[in-house]
Amino acid sequence: MTEQAPPEAVVEEPAAPPRPWAEVTPEQFRMLRLAPLPADRASGPRPLRFVQFGMAERHDPALSLLRLDIQLPGQRVRSEQNRLDVWVDHQLRQVSLGSDAGLQLEPVNRGLGRFVMAQAAAWLQRHWPHYTLQGAALSSKEALQPAGLDRRDHALRTQGLNVEYADVQRLKGQYHPIAVSQLLSTWNAEKVQVVEVLAASEMLQMAEQQLQEMELKLHGQQERIGKFAREESGLRFTIACLIAFAVFQAALLIWIATHR
Repeated sequence: MTEQAPPEAVVEEPAAPPRPWAEVTPEQFRMLRLAPLPADRASGPRPLRFVQFGMAERHDPALSLLRLDIQLPGQRVRSEQNRLDVWVDHQLRQVSLGSDAGLQLEPVNRGLGRFVMAQAAAWLQRHWPHYTLQGAALSSKEALQPAGLDRRDHALRTQGLNVEYADVQRLKGQYHPIAVSQLLSTWNAEKVQVVEVLAASEMLQMAEQQLQEMELKLHGQQERIGKFAREESGLRFTIACLIAFAVFQAALLIWIATHR
């Protein structure tokens, strides 16, 4: 009877240590103006909107982090939405973007994807233009909506990334490694405008002046309405008196005619 060889022990690879700075929140803020655009069949109305763009940096000898965040006034989003983490490995001289779920932004189709990517590219090029951005697989969620897929691929390609698919259905996509110096840090400034503090104060001042002008106009309209209401009350009283007088005359004539 032959002896069976003992099963080989399965060697588990040690899990990668968690990255630091998990609780970092934005520390520098800017206001963004999302220009009003015609309604889109897929994403719906696209009115004028203001959002807050925040960023935070952390550095140590091994890693650097840039965390970019979009906050929507009066609207909450999921924790994985509206955030892009840019990780820099100084030992390997490599850069990685975001998570496996990809960059998920709200509101969609407003130019925010290109803007956030452009900010990340500009930050990397200021510090480490000789590093390499790692390639990564693309999420297949957008494949359910071809319009969203086209927008994502367009945004990536306009930042200098080479997007390719391994299948006709465009389910297995990826972008290839590229030198940081080859990234493009531009976005559609007609869709997304950075509003500086002075410009924001001027906008608030103009809005306050327009509000005061509207209040004056409204007060004038209310006075006119009150005047017309008083005139209407006087006319109603006059008409009522004339009707009463006419009824009295008619009754008097009837009484005279019946008592001759």
